[in-house]
Amino acid sequence: VPALATEPRFAQRLRQCLEQERLLDGRYGLQRVPGGRVAVPVLPEKLSQLCLPAEVPCELLGIQDPVPSRAARRLSPAQRLREELRRLLGAGWSGELERDVPHAWQRHGDLVLLSEDSFRAEPWERLGSVLWETVAKALGARRVARRGRVMPDGMRSPRVTLLLGQHGWVEHVDNGIRYTFDVTKCMFSPGNITEKLRVASLPCSGEVLVDLYAGIGYFTLPFLVHAGAAFVHACEWNSHAVEALHRSLVLNGVRDRCHIHSGDSRQLQLCDVADRVNLGLIPSSEEGWPVACRVLKKDTGGVLHIHHNVETRPVPATPQSAVLLAERGSPEAASPGGEAQHPAQHGGEEPLGARLRPEWQSWAEGTATRIQGLLAELHGRPWRSSVLHIEPVKSYAPHVHHLVLDLECRPVLP
Repeated sequence: VPALATEPRFAQRLRQCLEQERLLDGRYGLQRVPGGRVAVPVLPEKLSQLCLPAEVPCELLGIQDPVPSRAARRLSPAQRLREELRRLLGAGWSGELERDVPHAWQRHGDLVLLSEDSFRAEPWERLGSVLWETVAKALGARRVARRGRVMPDGMRSPRVTLLLGQHGWVEHVDNGIRYTFDVTKCMFSPGNITEKLRVASLPCSGEVLVDLYAGIGYFTLPFLVHAGAAFVHACEWNSHAVEALHRSLVLNGVRDRCHIHSGDSRQLQLCDVADRVNLGLIPSSEEGWPVACRVLKKDTGGVLHIHHNVETRPVPATPQSAVLLAERGSPEAASPGGEAQHPAQHGGEEPLGARLRPEWQSWAEGTATRIQGLLAELHGRPWRSSVLHIEPVKSYAPHVHHLVLDLECRPVLP
């Protein structure tokens, strides 16, 4: 950063001169430099316009590690990003370009993952690597990537472009668990945090668990690290997710308590092993129900955690629901780091979990009946299934909710 170094007694006067001439770089504050002098930062693009009073002795130099000014420290990351981009573009800055600048993003370690509609206007593309270096600097990152639409390949493979950096491997810490994955190859869903926390609190000590759709370990790791599962059979058919899961198991010191079954979980060659089965696939895990029934222990049964997207009728807004929404804050709220924190609510709906919807109960009871029938047919004797809990995770679209049904399944004793 270019700066003018002067004697301490002239520092404030020099700063005022630069500010009046609009030459002061307000991102950085005054700071001491060798020789007992004070450095005042100058806007790089304004160096040619410097014309200072002769009675203020100063020398132009460069500062390697400039100190942010008080005003800059008060800016949110999103505001800081816009300020840096305004300086970068100068007279080329416009309202149309500002609409292309993201308000929120995902952060994974030193990598920020931008939304797919970020920086799509043609002037941004012309800036090339300078743009991504500016974004990284403003957001305190070293690498930048931008996501696209999820591929319709059955594996929810992301279309992610690495814009700055040499590789996409990142580490994300969630509830004390270290997840590592390649953002250009695997998805990470921050919206499932409530269910991961709930899974981590379940009483699984000594249990054997089968996770039919393990991915990078969203639920496999909480079951092992926090819930105390004795052993997990993790099934996953995406080779990139399998590699990420293996690395995360090692990172968390639980590799010896998990066996990864690579391939289609419908072809899983396990039976009569599980106290608990996780079916974390949406919009529906129905294709995995027969496998889940087969892997449950035939003499004692166990618990199924069945994920599903359920459509509900719109609920009229009430004064109480309006108050609840106001207390929770805007659905667009973001953390000070600029990352979206809350799953979206849509169209004036009640907050998730405000009450049990009739459609949720109907889906849960229908699922319990079907699972009970599958188990009876598989084992040639009656079983009972009981709805333990219905957990709303998030809304996916207006009136479509991601739910998890905890279903207890036990053989009927003669």
